[in-house]
Amino acid sequence: MVSKKIITTMATSVALASIGFTTIGQVAPQFGAHVQTAQAATSAINDYINNNNIQPVSITNQEGTFSVWQGYENGVGKPEGVVIHETATPGASAQNEADYFNRDWKRIYTYVHAFVDNNQILNIKNTDYLTWGAGPTANAKFINVELCQVTSTDAFARSVANQAYYTASKLVQYNLPFTPGVTVMSHNDVSNKWHETNHTDPVGYFAKWGYSMNQFYDLVGKYYNQLKGNTNSGSDNANAGDSSVGNKSVIRVNNTNGSYVPLVAFQNDGSVKNITNRALANNTPWQTDQVKEYNGVQYRRVATNEWVDNSFVTGNK
Repeated sequence: MVSKKIITTMATSVALASIGFTTIGQVAPQFGAHVQTAQAATSAINDYINNNNIQPVSITNQEGTFSVWQGYENGVGKPEGVVIHETATPGASAQNEADYFNRDWKRIYTYVHAFVDNNQILNIKNTDYLTWGAGPTANAKFINVELCQVTSTDAFARSVANQAYYTASKLVQYNLPFTPGVTVMSHNDVSNKWHETNHTDPVGYFAKWGYSMNQFYDLVGKYYNQLKGNTNSGSDNANAGDSSVGNKSVIRVNNTNGSYVPLVAFQNDGSVKNITNRALANNTPWQTDQVKEYNGVQYRRVATNEWVDNSFVTGNK
């Protein structure tokens, strides 16, 4: 572990997978000049989490020994996102890793905000302040969280669920959007972007389990939307006046007249409002569980308060 991390940060001190998750979906990047779409990715691990109703554990706060109290480049309490790491230490638990870092950070010049395994989310540094986990530029911007290496599919699924939940909770805590590759980055992304480290985690470790950052993003999106409650819909009360009926199924959507499928949100007065910062990718499957009508148009729910016009539904999966 020392060899993996020792070069990362000294300079800073001076300067629902598969279809089960498509009901929540991936929170797409904010729209700029071009519309961007949410992609429905597939993953055996995300399926396993969904099918076994695996729930993330609560975050445990255990203040560590890292005595550097330095704000981010934008100030104390103003991180810009989360960097995803893995420990490269097979079998070590979150507590094992925390104990090691608390004991040796002055020697290895490395520290992170949290460690996650299949049983625990252990936050050891106040995330209002930076840590030394990903190189000076990223450290000044991001919260750092390490995923512990485990040895079974069940443990891996539980651990990534915990890490995704921690990531989503921090985005929500600091009122940050979920923008894959921008507000949530792998250490590999950081290395490629700023060239201050040469680490590629967690890409290789994920690959051992047939997993990827895109599939991890789906999982983060699920928890982010659950924690946000209304998925950037513009409504203060997503379910007010809900007259919908249960109709759980998997649908496929497509817009033959455009490059994406638009979404709407129901407002408190029962009217609909176009969602301008998210859309569904053409020809993708989505789980739906409710149906509503407004002005003679039927809508199907594909996220907490995101609905698709039934005219875009081309059939079942």
